[in-house]
Amino acid sequence: MGSKNKLKRFRENETFGNVLQPSRDEAMAGKFELKGKWKTDFFKNDKPIVLELGCGKGEYTIGMAERYPANNYIGIDIKGARFWRGAKTAVEGGLDNVAFLRTQIELIEHFFAEGEVAEIWITFPDPQIKYKRTKHRLTNTEFLQRYKKILEPGGIVNLKTDSEFMHGYTLGLLHGEGHQVLYANHNVYVNEGAPEIVTAIQTFYEQQYLEHNKAITYIKFRIK
Repeated sequence: MGSKNKLKRFRENETFGNVLQPSRDEAMAGKFELKGKWKTDFFKNDKPIVLELGCGKGEYTIGMAERYPANNYIGIDIKGARFWRGAKTAVEGGLDNVAFLRTQIELIEHFFAEGEVAEIWITFPDPQIKYKRTKHRLTNTEFLQRYKKILEPGGIVNLKTDSEFMHGYTLGLLHGEGHQVLYANHNVYVNEGAPEIVTAIQTFYEQQYLEHNKAITYIKFRIK
């Protein structure tokens, strides 16, 4: 993507009412005013809040918002030029149950209060295969504890990935730490039983993976 195109998207993001771009300093200082108030002050309803972490272009966030309007959805990514597409689609489609938050995922507890989130989706994250990158895997112990802080009691985490490594690593960690694995599937489009939400929504890259017969895996779990 050219720099001019990126700048254009950045500028357009600033005009979208569904895009929030707080600074790191604002978050760290506890000055993010929507923390604990997403339902009352932003969405202005009492629907459950569902997050998509590393949302990219926002395809999954938008797909869920369209199919399951009983929830509010927030796509989170540090790259605003990517989720510009999702934000624009939501504006053009009149989807008022969608927001996009530009921030790093490791800061997530600065933006949501304890128990404010009902469900988290992690869709096709970078598996960070090298051992020295373990701390960046979105399902490592540290990240799970961040999620636990903001999830309501009994809140759900979903991992959908094309990485056999990420799937295996996460399953092993969940079992090893005593978390509750509710469902696991090593190939959702071949093995029966995958929830509709897992197979009904496909991202651009997921469609490419499927064209190359790459298995898509899924885990649904609760953090103890």
